[in-house]
Amino acid sequence: MRPLLILALLVLATLCLAGQVEAKPSAESKSGKGTAFMSKREGSEVVRRPRRYVDQGQGAPAPYPDPLEPKREVCELNPDCDELADHIGFQEAYQRFYGTA
Repeated sequence: MRPLLILALLVLATLCLAGQVEAKPSAESKSGKGTAFMSKREGSEVVRRPRRYVDQGQGAPAPYPDPLEPKREVCELNPDCDELADHIGFQEAYQRFYGTA
C-alpha cells in the first residue's frame, strides 16, 4: 500500500509544479466536500504504468542463464570428469568424456 501512497504524492507534486493544481486548498476542500485532485481515470492510468526504479540495483536485469550449465552439471555428477575439469577446465573435460555434442 505504501508504494501507491508514494506514487500519489509524486503525481500531486508533479501537478503542483506544472501549475495544474492550486497551491492552497480552496474553501470547498476545507469543508470536506471538495473535488478530488485527480479523476478516477487518471489515477488508474498512473497505477497501470510500469514502475521506474530509481536505484540502479533494483532495476538491473537478471544475468542471462549460462548455456553450458546443464553440461557442467552432467560433468559434476561424474567423479572422473569432475576431477579432470579441475585440472584442464570444464569444456575440455566434457569433450573428452562425452564428445562435442
